[in-house]
Amino acid sequence: MQLTLLPQPDGLTIRVDEKRLDAAIATAFKDRVRSMIAGGGAQVTLDLGGVEFMDSSGLGAVIAIYKAMPAGRRLTLTGLTPNVERVFQLTRMDTVLTIRKTAETTETRQKKPER
Repeated sequence: MQLTLLPQPDGLTIRVDEKRLDAAIATAFKDRVRSMIAGGGAQVTLDLGGVEFMDSSGLGAVIAIYKAMPAGRRLTLTGLTPNVERVFQLTRMDTVLTIRKTAETTETRQKKPER
Protein backbone atom coordinates (compact mmCIF):
# COMPACT_ATOMS: atom_id res chain seq x y z
CA MET A 1 0.00 0.00 0.00
CA GLN A 2 1.34 3.39 -1.00
CA LEU A 3 0.84 6.31 1.41
CA THR A 4 2.93 9.48 1.49
CA LEU A 5 3.27 11.45 4.72
CA LEU A 6 3.64 15.21 4.20
CA PRO A 7 4.30 17.13 7.44
CA GLN A 8 2.53 20.50 7.68
CA PRO A 9 2.97 23.39 10.14
CA ASP A 10 -0.45 22.67 11.68
CA GLY A 11 -0.42 18.87 11.38
CA LEU A 12 0.09 16.47 8.53
CA THR A 13 -1.23 15.42 5.15
CA ILE A 14 -1.43 11.78 4.17
CA ARG A 15 -1.60 11.27 0.42
CA VAL A 16 -3.16 7.97 -0.64
CA ASP A 17 -1.26 6.77 -3.71
CA GLU A 18 -3.58 3.85 -4.51
CA LYS A 19 -6.10 3.68 -7.34
CA ARG A 20 -8.49 1.50 -5.32
CA LEU A 21 -9.51 1.72 -1.68
CA ASP A 22 -11.47 -1.48 -1.34
CA ALA A 23 -11.87 -4.62 0.74
CA ALA A 24 -8.47 -5.92 -0.37
CA ILE A 25 -6.58 -3.11 1.45
CA ALA A 26 -9.12 -1.39 3.71
CA THR A 27 -7.98 -2.96 6.99
CA ALA A 28 -4.27 -2.40 6.33
CA PHE A 29 -5.06 1.16 5.18
CA LYS A 30 -7.00 1.94 8.35
CA ASP A 31 -4.30 0.51 10.62
CA ARG A 32 -1.46 2.28 8.82
CA VAL A 33 -3.20 5.67 8.78
CA ARG A 34 -4.07 5.36 12.47
CA SER A 35 -0.40 4.79 13.29
CA MET A 36 0.63 7.74 11.09
CA ILE A 37 -1.75 10.18 12.81
CA ALA A 38 -0.71 9.14 16.31
CA GLY A 39 2.11 11.70 16.42
CA GLY A 40 0.64 14.38 14.15
CA GLY A 41 -0.62 17.86 14.94
CA ALA A 42 -4.11 19.28 15.29
CA GLN A 43 -5.04 18.99 11.59
CA VAL A 44 -4.90 15.73 9.63
CA THR A 45 -5.66 15.92 5.91
CA LEU A 46 -6.33 12.74 3.98
CA ASP A 47 -5.65 13.43 0.30
CA LEU A 48 -7.68 10.94 -1.75
CA GLY A 49 -6.83 12.50 -5.13
CA GLY A 50 -5.22 9.31 -6.41
CA VAL A 51 -8.13 7.05 -5.45
CA GLU A 52 -10.36 6.29 -8.44
CA PHE A 53 -12.56 3.65 -6.78
CA MET A 54 -13.82 3.19 -3.23
CA ASP A 55 -16.18 0.50 -2.01
CA SER A 56 -18.04 0.20 1.29
CA SER A 57 -14.97 -1.31 2.98
CA GLY A 58 -12.88 1.70 1.99
CA LEU A 59 -15.61 4.03 3.21
CA GLY A 60 -15.75 2.10 6.48
CA ALA A 61 -11.99 2.48 6.90
CA VAL A 62 -12.21 6.27 6.45
CA ILE A 63 -15.08 6.45 8.95
CA ALA A 64 -13.10 4.34 11.44
CA ILE A 65 -10.15 6.74 11.08
CA TYR A 66 -12.50 9.69 11.65
CA LYS A 67 -13.97 8.09 14.78
CA ALA A 68 -10.49 7.27 16.12
CA MET A 69 -9.30 10.90 15.93
CA PRO A 70 -8.22 12.09 19.38
CA ALA A 71 -10.17 14.94 20.96
CA GLY A 72 -9.21 18.33 19.63
CA ARG A 73 -7.89 16.99 16.32
CA ARG A 74 -9.60 17.41 12.95
CA LEU A 75 -9.73 15.17 9.89
CA THR A 76 -10.26 16.75 6.48
CA LEU A 77 -10.64 14.85 3.20
CA THR A 78 -9.41 16.43 -0.01
CA GLY A 79 -9.05 15.72 -3.70
CA LEU A 80 -12.01 13.39 -4.08
CA THR A 81 -12.44 12.09 -7.60
CA PRO A 82 -16.04 12.08 -8.93
CA ASN A 83 -16.52 8.34 -8.23
CA VAL A 84 -15.23 8.62 -4.66
CA GLU A 85 -17.19 11.81 -4.03
CA ARG A 86 -20.34 10.00 -5.13
CA VAL A 87 -19.78 7.32 -2.46
CA PHE A 88 -19.69 10.01 0.23
CA GLN A 89 -22.76 11.75 -1.19
CA LEU A 90 -24.85 8.58 -1.57
CA THR A 91 -24.14 7.60 2.03
CA ARG A 92 -24.58 11.22 3.20
CA MET A 93 -21.18 11.04 4.88
CA ASP A 94 -20.37 14.29 3.07
CA THR A 95 -22.59 15.94 5.70
CA VAL A 96 -20.58 14.39 8.55
CA LEU A 97 -16.99 14.66 7.32
CA THR A 98 -15.13 17.82 6.32
CA ILE A 99 -14.40 17.65 2.59
CA ARG A 100 -12.41 20.23 0.60
CA LYS A 101 -11.79 20.22 -3.14
CA THR A 102 -7.99 20.42 -2.97
CA ALA A 103 -5.28 19.89 -0.39
CA GLU A 104 -3.35 22.93 0.78
CA THR A 105 0.06 21.47 1.58
CA THR A 106 3.34 23.20 2.29
CA GLU A 107 4.34 22.12 -1.21
CA THR A 108 1.39 23.89 -2.87
CA ARG A 109 1.69 26.94 -0.61
CA GLN A 110 5.26 27.44 -1.79
CA LYS A 111 4.22 27.23 -5.46
CA LYS A 112 1.56 29.94 -5.24
CA PRO A 113 2.61 33.23 -6.85
CA GLU A 114 3.14 36.08 -4.44
CA ARG A 115 1.00 39.20 -4.76
